[in-house]
Amino acid sequence: MNLEYVLPSDIEKRSFEIIESELEAPIPEAIKPVVIRAIHTTADFDYTKNLYFSKNVIDTALKVLESGAVIVTDTNMAKAGINKAALARHGCECMCFMADEDIAETAKRCGTTRAAASVDKAARLDRPVIYAVGNAPTALVRLCDHIASGDFVPKLVVGAPVGFVNVVQSKEMLIASGVPCIVAKGRKGGSNVAAAICNALLYMLDNKKGFKK
Repeated sequence: MNLEYVLPSDIEKRSFEIIESELEAPIPEAIKPVVIRAIHTTADFDYTKNLYFSKNVIDTALKVLESGAVIVTDTNMAKAGINKAALARHGCECMCFMADEDIAETAKRCGTTRAAASVDKAARLDRPVIYAVGNAPTALVRLCDHIASGDFVPKLVVGAPVGFVNVVQSKEMLIASGVPCIVAKGRKGGSNVAAAICNALLYMLDNKKGFKK
């Protein structure tokens, strides 16, 4: 088998070309960068079908990022995967509270998960919040509780927890909440997918502003 020679600087570009060539159907241009990057991260073409986008969510996301949003993640892995240079270009920041000492104490005292306690901590931030979930459905459930009560409504939620227990249900709850969201429907997802979606949005804003990543 002959290997394809690709310059290191061109690997991502070539990967995107391969993805484009193997698509079974065109993807709407408005959401294409997000879908393509999710596929690139996972090598899974199911993301052409299972990514849900609420109405006008891309425009909403870009405006929120442009305003200097805080992206809160439910894992440090997702936080690590979000491009820090792109965040800085737009005055944004990424936080994860999961390893904070107060979160562990609160979760133990209240008999809940650290992911749910982290949502409560994010509710106290005095900045526009994008919440990116790639692991814990309990984070989505707690977000939906806040959204229903109206005391904390993120500007955007990326819902991509992976697994089996309450994963599908929590995603459907998020979609039904009416909050702007991008959701990996079904059981698939992961911290890498949540980070990829956030990066795609940041790069779309880069393109809008004429920045080069």
